Amino acid sequence: MSVWNQENIVDVAESVGIASLSKDVQEHLARDVEYRISQVLEEALKFMRHGKRTTLHTQDVSQALRLLDVEPLYGYESTRPLRFGEASIGPGQPLFYVEDEEMDFEKLINAPLPKVPREMSFTAHWLAVEGVQPSIPQNPSTADQRSQELLPKGGAASQTLAALSGAEGVTVKPLIKHVLSRELQLYFERICDAMLSPKPSSDEYRATALASLRSDPGIHQLIPYFVQFVADKVTHNLKSLPTLTASLSLIAALLDNPSLYLAPYVPAIVPSVLTCLVGKSLGTPSIDGATTHFALRDYAASLISALTRKYASSSSTLKPRIARSCLKHFLDSHKSFGTHYGAILGLTLLADAEGVRALILPNLKAYDAVLAEGLKDDGKREAAETVLGAIMRALGLLAKETGGIGAVNGFPEGDALKERLGDVVGDVVAAGVVEAGDTRIIAAVLDKGVL
Repeated sequence: MSVWNQENIVDVAESVGIASLSKDVQEHLARDVEYRISQVLEEALKFMRHGKRTTLHTQDVSQALRLLDVEPLYGYESTRPLRFGEASIGPGQPLFYVEDEEMDFEKLINAPLPKVPREMSFTAHWLAVEGVQPSIPQNPSTADQRSQELLPKGGAASQTLAALSGAEGVTVKPLIKHVLSRELQLYFERICDAMLSPKPSSDEYRATALASLRSDPGIHQLIPYFVQFVADKVTHNLKSLPTLTASLSLIAALLDNPSLYLAPYVPAIVPSVLTCLVGKSLGTPSIDGATTHFALRDYAASLISALTRKYASSSSTLKPRIARSCLKHFLDSHKSFGTHYGAILGLTLLADAEGVRALILPNLKAYDAVLAEGLKDDGKREAAETVLGAIMRALGLLAKETGGIGAVNGFPEGDALKERLGDVVGDVVAAGVVEAGDTRIIAAVLDKGVL
């Protein structure tokens, strides 16, 4: 006995002009239709499983019909729910059909007209010029590209976006789980304990840890953890010079390790080192002393110099960005003398003589008022003198350009020389240059070059 109703076979036969069918033919055709339907459903279920779904869609049936070489003209491709009506064509023979949507002509006539579409136009712009994308509205900015890169992708995107929007009860699982061996976890904990141990007998322990960081070739997986550790300690311990010094020592040890490749992590390392270089207030003056932080800034400047020497070739914007940040802090008169000292030291080590001539020397005249005010204040005099010493060291780089020749024939002497130098670098720095008595610096400042 066939499951498919044989009366449907009779209805189809009559619609194509076959008046009568025998019972055997009806039964065989009904079984054949039942077999074909089951075959289509089996193929459609395969498409559903390959699509990682548990609900059968009309697209699955269409794909199954296409696979079986049957014209896929079945199913309803609609995003709205369908309404089915029922009509009776005879006793006990209901007919179901899809109801057509009824439109009210009054509402249709009184409805507002749609907006006039904009006229089509074409414009041209440069996507890239010699490999560099120009900053124009038509091209996406760096911030837009980063935001697109940070957007979640794949099957977990909806859950991630739901969690970011504040939805409760949504858990986000990382696609990739970074697993560290137990040995590396223990090594990381011991290194961190050694760097932050407050015990007086911990110097040897810390030295051993740093020696291991300088030579161990198997700690590459721990680099992001060490970088994050340093960033956290620098951020939350700006008043603790020992913690800041230990953090910079850890970075220096990683830089000295020839087996480690730190280029991808340099953008994350530089902010921590720059904070120790140009931070507004480092350490506690009542405990550490008023000028102890200058040694920390010297250490940070040496690390900045080492980073730029080693990785400037792999990142062409590394040195300009650091120099721009240092120059910004140097020109800000509201910053502390410690920040000015770090900025001058950073510019000196980064840009050498040419950078001193282009970035520091033209701004000394405007900075003279800040120095003069600091030298008059007893509480700031020592810090201002330290900054003046950093400026003199920067000007000393200009003296090397003279090639050791110190003749200054044609220059005035005494007060006239000081006045002329003051017009270029300000009265305070001019007095320091005259007091130093280095004719090469005088020649370089007055832009006489080699005489």
